[in-house]
Amino acid sequence: MTSSLIRTPSPSRRILNKVPEVTLVFWVIKVLATTVGETAADFLNVDLGLGLGITSIVMAVLLVAALLAQFQLRRYIPAVYWLSVVLISVVGTLITDNLTDSLGVPLGITTVVFAIALAATFTVWFVSEKTLSIHSIFTTRRETFYWLAVLFTFALGTAAGDLVAESLNLGFLVALLVFAAAIALVAVAYFFFRRGAVLAFWIAYILTRPLGASMGDLLSQPTADGGLALGTTGTSALFLAVIVTLVLVLTVRSRRADSVAAVAA
Repeated sequence: MTSSLIRTPSPSRRILNKVPEVTLVFWVIKVLATTVGETAADFLNVDLGLGLGITSIVMAVLLVAALLAQFQLRRYIPAVYWLSVVLISVVGTLITDNLTDSLGVPLGITTVVFAIALAATFTVWFVSEKTLSIHSIFTTRRETFYWLAVLFTFALGTAAGDLVAESLNLGFLVALLVFAAAIALVAVAYFFFRRGAVLAFWIAYILTRPLGASMGDLLSQPTADGGLALGTTGTSALFLAVIVTLVLVLTVRSRRADSVAAVAA
């Protein structure tokens, strides 16, 4: 992660790049976060008995608080950034659940609506900033576009993933393998055929949502339904523990890099 100020004209407040480097650790945490988004939403809604409405309100408030903290920062801080991702994963899941379960909106319609919303976000973002690269998130306006796009990718991934799982009746394991294969194809297109990095990133980002959801369902659901019966509590706790561990490692590395940069300066 660069710690230098990228000098490019913009009417918005200039900040240091607020998004981490796209590494293997980035994708591991992202998939784990999407899994937590699926299982934590079910845990709060069903297991704790909060209900969909109260769960949605509580998680939305927590997300707003996390994003306010994220926007106040002037550079990438692993703990705050990944907390925001985990919470936006849960909220994205709950948005789709509210539309389909509470309002009865068909998954096909929600998938199309979120796809249009995401496309509109990308269009306005590109027209305004001339780039969709996450390596250029160094103004408040670009960061706003970024988090709005992330929210819609989670909502779209939830709706599309549920649509595929229900319409094709694949089962959790097969669905997991299908989405993993789709991500592998994106990786092949990028690494071997040199397709656009920005397009590949956002396609993979969308696909990791149903991948993580399929993984969460496979681990948490009863064996009678094709799962491994770890439960939403166990699955959420396990994946959160791994996320926290990885974020701690990233935080230590970031601080060491800052110390080395300070000495060199």
